[in-house]
Amino acid sequence: MNINDFILNEIKELSLDNTVSSAQDLFKNLPITHIPVVENGKLIGCLPESDIQTIENKEGTIKEYDYLLDNFHTIERATLLDLVTLFADNDCNLIPVLDKELNYVGYYELGDILDAFADSPFLHLESETLIIQKGKSEHSMSQISQIVESNNGKLLGMYMSHEGQDDIQVTLKVSSTEINEIIQTFRRYDYTVVTQHDDDFYIEELKDRARYLRKYLDM
Repeated sequence: MNINDFILNEIKELSLDNTVSSAQDLFKNLPITHIPVVENGKLIGCLPESDIQTIENKEGTIKEYDYLLDNFHTIERATLLDLVTLFADNDCNLIPVLDKELNYVGYYELGDILDAFADSPFLHLESETLIIQKGKSEHSMSQISQIVESNNGKLLGMYMSHEGQDDIQVTLKVSSTEINEIIQTFRRYDYTVVTQHDDDFYIEELKDRARYLRKYLDM
């Protein structure tokens, strides 16, 4: 998949000479959070819909309100993960794209990028999702990989999904027919397995012990 295939040019960018009224009308007809403002092929910034709609001087130009422009963009051939992060960080659904000479070439839309991410093998290959937790100074990505692979599993991907004051959580996508062996190995290395799995023998053993204890107390 070539990420550049998702670059669009359907929405005409604005210039600093455009009026507030023309920008407001454009936003009314488009479900977007920002519109790129471009001068001489260079991106000046991104005009936010939430700010432009509050301006009462409709005949004023965008240049008079350039302090409202947000400054974010991406480059050609950015990764899907980079783009998803950029959309989230800027609370937007449109991101301008620049080439290596920093010329404006178009934009990405959030819906297209999320669809591309959802279609990726990372999400669609048959696998188990594990969330493991350990102290910040104790975890090791190389150790995590070794634990999975030493139990005949394949690690399809992993990322740090939560960071606390002392601990972090790492989400794994694992392809394995022996997921219980992987889970137990993580526990032997003092990882906490946050997710629950039907074939987790350790959990089933705890349940059996709890049932036995209740039966004993009821005697």
